[in-house]
Amino acid sequence: MATIAKIAKAKKKPKFPSRKTLRCFRCGRKRGYMRDFNLCRICFREAANKGLIPGIMKSSW
Repeated sequence: MATIAKIAKAKKKPKFPSRKTLRCFRCGRKRGYMRDFNLCRICFREAANKGLIPGIMKSSW
């Protein structure tokens, strides 16, 4: 996962808006990020399986 320094750097305002990196607020991961939930795909799946995200459930058919 991301180091504390990388998470702190991502929180600072960048010189140019296009340089902004979006990170998961739980683990700090920047790849596989979902803007709607502010989570990476791994944390999203863990939270959805535990039922912590309202309206999201694992599909089965």
